[in-house]
Amino acid sequence: MAATPRAAHLPDSQRHLASLDMALPLFRGATNSQPSTVARMLDSLDVPIGGRVLDVGAGSGWTTALLAWLVGPTGSVLGLEIDGEVAAWGAERLGHTGRVWARLEVADPTVLGCPGEAPFDRILVSAMASHLPEQLTAQLSDEGVLVIPVDGQLWTVRRSGSGLDVTRSGAYVFVPLIEPGDPTGAVREQ
Repeated sequence: MAATPRAAHLPDSQRHLASLDMALPLFRGATNSQPSTVARMLDSLDVPIGGRVLDVGAGSGWTTALLAWLVGPTGSVLGLEIDGEVAAWGAERLGHTGRVWARLEVADPTVLGCPGEAPFDRILVSAMASHLPEQLTAQLSDEGVLVIPVDGQLWTVRRSGSGLDVTRSGAYVFVPLIEPGDPTGAVREQ
């Protein structure tokens, strides 16, 4: 995290709060996650050097930049954000990191994740799901790992052979994950 300062991924009005261990508002309802939560998620994700990573709910681009630092220039990171304005803002901040092996794009509202670029070695989701999305587990590579908050807990999902091993921990609060066909996604004011 020292190699990727949080302040660079916050609005000017929030930068003085970057060192606080709390979620901070961006705009349009998006947030920049609490650093200890991000650290826990990244630790659970166990990102390999050279890995292919999908970052769902990339927001400010901070987690995308952190993941890019972890995979290094031999890896790749795709950050997706459902809100176009937030995605453009986050992509600009990500661009300032110089980590050209990472990109942040507007998510396709009809698809969860990016099956066209799957499989991914790791998938990080920074939005609360009500259930484990099969659309994302299907995008995992063999031995891939998905970290996602589900119904108030952090789930670490590991593909093992033809099955999935799930570990649950903690109590967490995130903005809701908007899935394709979710009627609230069309009216989400973020």
